[in-house]
Amino acid sequence: MNLFEKSEAVKEVFRQLESESRQFQTDGGLACVSGCGFCCANPKIPASPLEFLPLAFDLYEKGVAEDVANRLALQDELEICVLYRSQSEDQTKGFCGNYGGRGLICRLFGASARKNKYGQKELITCKVLKTNKPQDYADATSRINSGLDIPMAMAFYTRLYDVDESLTTQYPINQAILVALELVLRFKFYEEAG
Repeated sequence: MNLFEKSEAVKEVFRQLESESRQFQTDGGLACVSGCGFCCANPKIPASPLEFLPLAFDLYEKGVAEDVANRLALQDELEICVLYRSQSEDQTKGFCGNYGGRGLICRLFGASARKNKYGQKELITCKVLKTNKPQDYADATSRINSGLDIPMAMAFYTRLYDVDESLTTQYPINQAILVALELVLRFKFYEEAG
């Protein structure tokens, strides 16, 4: 499978997750707080290059992949996600500048679960959601452990591993995006040269 085919396989994983997440949000009545960027303002969010291949190909097609890669390569320290568009001084309010290109971690947060050491499903979410929607959070937690369908994060990470395990190494989010951009730029260079 070449890099473009891997990107397409990742997009298929994302389509399945979107379908399941939408159903959970409809049935479970729980979704992220509108306009919240609390998670996005964390420069240490772990992500893999594989989950950002679709973004890298999109940025390449838009003619900005090299510019974004150069900007990321020049960062001296960890910064918040290059896609995030902050709308507050403390950077906790904002939106994703390329929502369709966001990574798996962004898609899972607030709309998936993991199993705890007792075998119970736990929502993967943040303190903002727990604080601002405590009853919705409690209700959704109870319902997912009583049979309400919810995407299981590990299942989707496993599907990514099946696409290309070597590209699933976790980095801080901007580094993961940079590696994906470098891979796509190299792929396109050789594709166009050949």
